[in-house]
Order: sequence, then C-alpha cells, then structure tokens
Amino acid sequence: MKNISTGVKRILVVEDEPAINQVCRRVLAKEGFEVDTAINGEMAQEMLREKDYDLILVDIKMPVMNGKEFYQYVGEKYPKLVERTILTSGDVMGGETRSFLEQSGRPFLPKPFTPNELKTVVRETLRQIEK
Repeated sequence: MKNISTGVKRILVVEDEPAINQVCRRVLAKEGFEVDTAINGEMAQEMLREKDYDLILVDIKMPVMNGKEFYQYVGEKYPKLVERTILTSGDVMGGETRSFLEQSGRPFLPKPFTPNELKTVVRETLRQIEK
C-alpha cells in the first residue's frame, strides 16, 4: 500500500495527546514515512476511507471513539490492516486493557515511549508483515 506516486510507506497515527501525536509524526517522518494523524477513532475512520495505509498506530484510550472500538472497526471493514496495527496506551495495569491487548495479539508500545522504541516497533511490525 505504498504511496504509488512516491513509493513511501504511509502510517496513520491515531492519538489524542497532542505532544505524543507530534513526536510520532516527527520521528516517523524523519524515518522516511508519510505520516497522517487523527485525534480519535472517528476521524481515523474518515482517513481510512480516503487513503490506504501500510501501518496504523492506535492509542487505546481516546475520547469519541476509543482504540478498542476503532480496532474492531478496522477488523470489520479493513481486515488486512489488523495485522498492520500497533497498539499503545499509558494504562497497562488496567485489567480491561491488559485483556484486550492479550486478545488482540498485536504489538504494544507502552507510554511513555522513546523515539527509538517507536522506530523499533514500527520497523519490526513492517518486517513481520512483509515476510
């Protein structure tokens, strides 16, 4: 799903915290990715209808439509993107979040994370799906 005009992989970051949103955009753009951001799941749904993405980074705890609801939507409407999804959250202790993460089987990036941790999980996930 590379951007055909440039050959660059496109990542959608779904994150409601402005500082984390900006860090993700800056770090991933420096790595050569085209990065779009959404502040909630509803906005991300619109973006998925407009563009193809190679990878999605989704915060679990967001207003309007949370990451769990968005992940379920992706599974129903864009099943191939499920394996291209990385989940993130600052709530790793909550039983509900932990259960969701275990059930999803997706890579998880706990907040706060470093730029290097972000780059590593993105590269590793892309490497896994390209096998």
